[in-house]
Amino acid sequence: MPIELLWLILPWALAFVFLGRMRPCPPLPEHCDDRPVSVIIPARNEEARLPPLLDSLRIQDHPDFEVILVDDNSSDRTAELGRAAGLRTLTLSEPEPGWIGKPRACWAGALAARGEVLVFLDADTELEPGGLRRIVATQAQYGGLVSIQPYHRMQRVYERLSAGFSLIMMAGIRSFTLLGDRLESRGAFGPCMVCSRADYFRTGGHRLVREEIIDDVVLARAMAQRGVPTRNFIGEGVIAFRMYPGGLRDLADGWTKNFARGAMTTDFVMLLLIAAWIAGGMAAFDAFRHWPQAGWTPWTLAGGIGYGAYVLQIHWLLRRLGNFGWFTALSYPVLLLFFMAIFARSLYLTLVRNSVRWKGRSIPIRAAG
Repeated sequence: MPIELLWLILPWALAFVFLGRMRPCPPLPEHCDDRPVSVIIPARNEEARLPPLLDSLRIQDHPDFEVILVDDNSSDRTAELGRAAGLRTLTLSEPEPGWIGKPRACWAGALAARGEVLVFLDADTELEPGGLRRIVATQAQYGGLVSIQPYHRMQRVYERLSAGFSLIMMAGIRSFTLLGDRLESRGAFGPCMVCSRADYFRTGGHRLVREEIIDDVVLARAMAQRGVPTRNFIGEGVIAFRMYPGGLRDLADGWTKNFARGAMTTDFVMLLLIAAWIAGGMAAFDAFRHWPQAGWTPWTLAGGIGYGAYVLQIHWLLRRLGNFGWFTALSYPVLLLFFMAIFARSLYLTLVRNSVRWKGRSIPIRAAG
């Protein structure tokens, strides 16, 4: 193999190391879990995004579940939608010092819950028929904290810019490596988390992360330190969402909120592997793009092969995470450049400004430690 191609293929192969085992929720067992369930939905200004979730909850077939909508001081009709749907609806004021919005809303919902199993769902999610039963059955099978990354349903072209973030986030929590459960997970997926009531309150639940902007990642680590491990799954066929439908600024602000702080809490080896994979992808495209001027030199040929390999790999990885399509994979250099720009913005806001804005609030960033 020419040395030029080897330099590009070695980084490419790393994605199979850190994302080689993306596992879905297991099929429903013959005898399903019928423990009482409390579905808790923290929501702030989600009037436009909440209806699909409410509609999907109406058709769930779990025998015993309640739904609690926690309105985090919304300025729209979020609470009215909940009450009109017959949900238990809690309306909160602004967070007191020492708390930020989502952890405080999740904690308030858990305190009001009656179920033995607590399921936390973001307001922009949507359960598939039978999805709630399958989520609860997965937690019963594996125990501890279970989280599920929803299948990403997109409608507009700009939404595909989330692809790079999705892949890198999935890699950063170490749940889908070739080592499987032999490597401890380093995070969870906030849109859908489930655990037993006993484990939640024994460990402290969202009180452990009351000032954390990446509460899902830190909660998983804090609960693991207290004897409650995390298992992560992909949500194809179980739960879906449409992230950031409000436009490109909505998408940029959403990913900015999480990524630099998330990188600072990712282990160093995984950061190196991800950085090498990104560098290899950009190097392959850079070599290939000189072909029209330079012709087929060893480097441009290696770049063409490398670019094609990255396209095939990214499509293979993304097809189970959302309806990204072939065009997303073919344009992966744009996705990675966008990721790097947003990551730089997130670093600035995290390390220099020490705050980000989200849903009309300025959220302080605590130092990593």
